Amino acid sequence: MKICIFGASSDHLAARYYQEAEVLGRLIAAEGHSLIFGGGVGGLMGACASAALTAGGRVIGIAPRIFDEPGILLEGCDELLFTETMSERKTRMTELSDAYIALPGGIGTMDEFFEVITLLQLGLAHGTLVLLNTGGFYDSLLSFLREMAEGGFMSRHCLDLISVVSTPEEALRAALTAPSLEGNIRRLEDYTR
Repeated sequence: MKICIFGASSDHLAARYYQEAEVLGRLIAAEGHSLIFGGGVGGLMGACASAALTAGGRVIGIAPRIFDEPGILLEGCDELLFTETMSERKTRMTELSDAYIALPGGIGTMDEFFEVITLLQLGLAHGTLVLLNTGGFYDSLLSFLREMAEGGFMSRHCLDLISVVSTPEEALRAALTAPSLEGNIRRLEDYTR
């Protein structure tokens, strides 16, 4: 299975976030899955991909050509695919992936997360979408998503497309399992009370 990772590109976060990203990368490699990511050496994406590489996993980086500068991209990827734009990068990641795990992140991660949930909702992508809610990072977002659904601004079905978990182990398990309608609603409600 090819698992796409989204996450912060910052190198200035609390150590816990990097540690959990590394655990996830090692788990993906140990289970024999491929890791797809944005190609960067830094941040949570880089930590996850580096850990997967070190553990002998297959890693595929996808980056816009503007990032092809020394020190920006992770060396040693099994494949490094270039696109011309950020939009093309997201499209390529979606085309190649069977599941998606969003680690804590900023606007780029949010962009990727919302792109995937939109495509899943429309049936234009397949797979499982997982939020790794490290330390409650996504609690506010989850609350807002629930508000949108309850107010009729988005379909409640969108909530059913998201698996919310707290640990890397749970994230991998959820990525390998189709979301359960009832289980996801219950988990999401637990996070947003």
